[in-house]
Amino acid sequence: MLNTKNLLSLLLVFIPISIAAHFLGWGSSTVFITSALAIIPLAAWMGSATEEIAVVLGPNLGGLLNATFGNATELIIGIIALNAGLIDVVKASITGSIISNLLLVMGFAMFLGGLRYKEQEFQPMVARLNASAMNLAVIAILVPTAVNATSPGIDEATMQKLSSAVAIVLILVYVLTLLFSMKTHAYLYDAGVAEMDLEGLAESNLAEDSLDHKVNLPLWIGVLLVCTLTVAYESELLVETLEEATALLGLTSLFTGVILVPIIGNAAEHATAVTVAMKNKMDLSVSVALGSSLQIALFVAPVLVLAGFILGKPMDLNFNPFELIAVTVSVLIANSISSDGNSNWLEGILLLAAYLVLALAFYFHPVI
Repeated sequence: MLNTKNLLSLLLVFIPISIAAHFLGWGSSTVFITSALAIIPLAAWMGSATEEIAVVLGPNLGGLLNATFGNATELIIGIIALNAGLIDVVKASITGSIISNLLLVMGFAMFLGGLRYKEQEFQPMVARLNASAMNLAVIAILVPTAVNATSPGIDEATMQKLSSAVAIVLILVYVLTLLFSMKTHAYLYDAGVAEMDLEGLAESNLAEDSLDHKVNLPLWIGVLLVCTLTVAYESELLVETLEEATALLGLTSLFTGVILVPIIGNAAEHATAVTVAMKNKMDLSVSVALGSSLQIALFVAPVLVLAGFILGKPMDLNFNPFELIAVTVSVLIANSISSDGNSNWLEGILLLAAYLVLALAFYFHPVI
């Protein structure tokens, strides 16, 4: 029986195709598209390997591993693009990942879940806590951009130092959110996961066997390592052909970074959030969508800023003003819809409509 994971795994065929396209010179557009499709199932398998290893490590270390590798694909793509000097694409992918998780993923989850169930509920307290952390992330992006706008004479080195200092604060906040969610207030986050685990056991009719389930740790560590290295290689192919391919396709670097790259990197998580929502597990679905946005804002973005500092690349938190507006709008509408702890298909449509409007704006936004 085909499930989401099996369907995504079918895309593994694009790994050899992308490699052949690269070495046989089939054109930048072909390499770009096939490498992008190859990354999607690799991200899904990285997620599966991380979950299996987490079972052995226990709830605390396992939770930390899941949090760290949750957005590993985006981080790998970002570091490779950063090293290639595609700073604008990296910044755009950060804002795009936040926007797509808040609007596209949560929108599809609420819409498709709402078609099957009239109303769905989730824990409003968790949503509000995530909303507060996302507000901090918006402020962290806003401040360096505001400093640059109000200080025309500020130099690149000073802006990068400011951004690096803000990045350290964000990483500290991220560590504290992990402590909060996995240790001091873990009970707030357990319900949705526990329910999904029980449902998974019931659906598979393997409850007794699952009690004796032993994780092949060396195998899954090997899978994680191979997938990580393959993602790095496919990301190299993607980044090498990105500018030429997107130009041939008539797309700007801004649109590519904000819309295409996040969809490629987040596809596996997107599928998970929508699938569990259709099983009436909105707690878990909302946690995936909001949690992924927080990981991008509080962990991936700061790490990329610090990586830019180490690599000597001018990566900072001074974003395109329109990107900042888009993130702020996304956070506001997502917070507004998720604050009451229940959802329906119309709220999903509102989120999807907001994403579509922003996507159209980025598509027609002129290259500066």
